[in-house]
Amino acid sequence: MKGSTQVVKGRIEEAAGVLTDNDKLRARGQTNQVVGHVKQVAEKGIRQVKESVRKIVDKV
Repeated sequence: MKGSTQVVKGRIEEAAGVLTDNDKLRARGQTNQVVGHVKQVAEKGIRQVKESVRKIVDKV
């Protein structure tokens, strides 16, 4: 699952947890949001590395 999808899923879970007064669901939603944000940062880092490698290869 991509990071942005996981963030949205987490927001929905958290909201459902708040509405139903379910602390476990709310906490799981918050966790999914954090994991999603971490994935987004990692994906961005990987893209930057790939771009740098392509530039180096093109120069060679």
